[in-house]
Amino acid sequence: MFNAGEDMTDLTDRLAAGDALTDAEWRFLIEGDYDKHLLFNKADKVRRQYYGTDVYIRGLIEISNYCRNDCLYCGIRRSNANAARYRLSEEEILACCKQGYELGFRTFVLQGGEDGYHTTDRVKQIVAGIKKNHPDCAVTLSLGERPRGDYEIWYQAGAERYLLRHETASCSHYGKLHPSEQRFDDRMACLRTLKEIGYQTGAGFMVGSPFQGTEELIADMRFLQSFQPHMVGIGPFIPHHDTPFAGYPAGSLERTLIMVALTRLTLPKALIPATTALGTIHPQGRELGLKAGANVVMPNLSPVHVRGQYSLYDNKAHTGQEAAEGLEALKESVAQAGYCVVVSRGDASQTWR
Repeated sequence: MFNAGEDMTDLTDRLAAGDALTDAEWRFLIEGDYDKHLLFNKADKVRRQYYGTDVYIRGLIEISNYCRNDCLYCGIRRSNANAARYRLSEEEILACCKQGYELGFRTFVLQGGEDGYHTTDRVKQIVAGIKKNHPDCAVTLSLGERPRGDYEIWYQAGAERYLLRHETASCSHYGKLHPSEQRFDDRMACLRTLKEIGYQTGAGFMVGSPFQGTEELIADMRFLQSFQPHMVGIGPFIPHHDTPFAGYPAGSLERTLIMVALTRLTLPKALIPATTALGTIHPQGRELGLKAGANVVMPNLSPVHVRGQYSLYDNKAHTGQEAAEGLEALKESVAQAGYCVVVSRGDASQTWR
């Protein structure tokens, strides 16, 4: 039997120290009856220990919404015949980076579906172009599962970071979210490969996805503790009307914030974004994410005319403070929450546990 206040404090101290917890202890932290603000405050204290009040901004460029995959939760899945498809040209991508640099961005995130149009050489050329124009900036790629050779070539061209959400660390759960041709083992192998090559590697998962229970979230936390990614993206599941999961409820704000806080305690030095999905389900979602341990925000730098077409889930925020043009308003809201947007590459702490 757990004592709410005492045990929460003891368990979070142990977590921040790198200790392994039992399933019962994880279950208590995830769904226990205690004041969750104590957890959020603890996570914020740990985050301030390593990063102070700094919040790093990443310029998100959604380069294509074509995708060969058919993930059951995703609005740009290949089976969605209603999706208005687009691809950005190299010139458009470089123009987005130029605009972002002038606004103060020092990291650019190239995200897209698994689109065969973006060949190894095409992506290499884009990365090299960004690094030539902005040598003091970091390039992050988020282009899905690719052969090791692609990852190596892009790394050599100058891409330092790669984001590849694991989505769930439960093999059986993964199979319920994806068609049979998408394999859990392949996703995990790609993550290991990225880290071996030398990328600052990002994983991540959805909270409240269909068929997810506390056991699946415990599996996610155990995976993060063992894999030690440099970045972790966590957001609530939000259904898309053109997917098989259209009728499922969205993940909750509180449960998502709990998982953000537990991730900060598990990985004190990680880069954790307050995701667009958090800002989509609650008007103060991003600020609440920062107060629960997040330290990154990713405003959209994509051309305005395509932002609404990169529709992974319904009602995705892509204007206002979610957009690069709203950067001053974002800085103000971040400051009101007690933090400060900084002009920096925002690399993960070099002292990695």
